[in-house]
Amino acid sequence: MIQITELARRPAPAVTPQALAWDGEHLWISSRDLGTFYKIDRGTLQVLAEIDPPGVVWAAVWTNDGWRLTIGKGLNDDRYVYRYTPEAGFAKLFACPEFAGSYLSFDGSSLSFSQWYKGEIHRVDDAGNITRTIRVEAEVSGHTFVDGWLYVLRGTEQNGEHWSIARLDPREKTPVVSDVAAVPFACRSLAFDGEKFWTNHRAADEVVSFSLPFPFIQVLLTRALRLSPAISTHTASVHSSLPT
Repeated sequence: MIQITELARRPAPAVTPQALAWDGEHLWISSRDLGTFYKIDRGTLQVLAEIDPPGVVWAAVWTNDGWRLTIGKGLNDDRYVYRYTPEAGFAKLFACPEFAGSYLSFDGSSLSFSQWYKGEIHRVDDAGNITRTIRVEAEVSGHTFVDGWLYVLRGTEQNGEHWSIARLDPREKTPVVSDVAAVPFACRSLAFDGEKFWTNHRAADEVVSFSLPFPFIQVLLTRALRLSPAISTHTASVHSSLPT
């Protein structure tokens, strides 16, 4: 399987980077070992603000009414989903099933959270009621929505860790999960900033931005064209130079 194309690999602003999310203007990242949650500049990874959450932030996603975060609490690291806004602070919404849950994504109207070892992604409401479950047939280390498609980091942490980025169309009654590219390191969390994907190489204390191989890069180029018509001439020239 062809690999992702790494665009940049830089030291994380804190040790053991875990959650990684995009709010439309900035990246946000958590430290598993420090228990902190940071707003960072996308270009420099400089810390712009720091938040002290009520536990370890394992995952985060920006929604239309603030943050949703998977937070682990207590000796057993029981997992809960919280809402956070600067005005209201942290509010516990619900306990994850069996107190086990990790990564989050948001499609513009609904929240999804995954259970790592079960290989399941659940669509839920703010009371934790599961309205749909999609199986991805592997462990899940991150997911994010791009233009209606759900992109998923899936694989296993056993035997040295083996991961890929896959995608599926949740608008289908029975989504087909298809691998797009291999991810050659132990990736944690997945975000998309409108131009490129981001993930953490937690074991190396690094943040990685990457793109997908052809032909999937055409999808993202088309998206960029829609969002920025001024680049149409340049984008058209890029398309004409891509292999067929």
